Amino acid sequence: MINKEYIYKILEPSSEDNRLSQICDLTIIFLVIINVIALIIETMPSMEVYSNEFFIFEAFSVSLFTIEYFLRVYTCTADKRYSSPVSGRIKFIFTPLLLLDLLAILPFYLLFLGTDLRFLRIVRLMRIFRLLRLTRYIKSISTISNAIKNKGPDIIIALVMILIMLVISASVMFYAEHEAQPEVFSSIPASMWWAVATLTTVGYGDVYPITVLGKIMASIIALLGIATIAVPTGIITSSFANLTDKEDD
Repeated sequence: MINKEYIYKILEPSSEDNRLSQICDLTIIFLVIINVIALIIETMPSMEVYSNEFFIFEAFSVSLFTIEYFLRVYTCTADKRYSSPVSGRIKFIFTPLLLLDLLAILPFYLLFLGTDLRFLRIVRLMRIFRLLRLTRYIKSISTISNAIKNKGPDIIIALVMILIMLVISASVMFYAEHEAQPEVFSSIPASMWWAVATLTTVGYGDVYPITVLGKIMASIIALLGIATIAVPTGIITSSFANLTDKEDD
């Protein structure tokens, strides 16, 4: 009979006194990193001759990830939060970290369900989600996640402000530039590309105002964009600093 508690402790991020758990963590981290590197290299045209080797490595990795996934589901009842054999496992399956684990293996199996090349490309690109699995093993990422949760309502308000600014900016630039550049600022939705690039202070330069009024408004919007984008960043940074201070105490 498999000792669920023992396997559960091995699969969970290790403590310093559990050598086997540490080895398991390092193995998974190493495999995830190698998979992401393989995904990046695989896109190089010169690597097409190694497509079979990439697929074999992919199949091997997914096999290990799949075994790990089902072992996690099987042993999760060792945790008091998921102690119920049915409802506990269902609750565990829909936790954020396990959903990431599912996204790590799902693309491989989806490849066998469709023949459309566009679908296949999208599915294969989804393998990049394996990189997110590292969040389980990086404590600082967990702290950032908790910081965002603690300031959820404040962040939502800040995002609503950004959305309002986006709509206002796109509308203003549409009316200021439409007659001078009807192809570029053809509508308010089309003007939103310029608004997003300006409010985020990226400013790609492919779309820009040429009228005096448009330039004046663009200058004001760009300055407001700095303050607008800084608000949610400041909220998260403040919350992160507070959590870090508590952990240090």
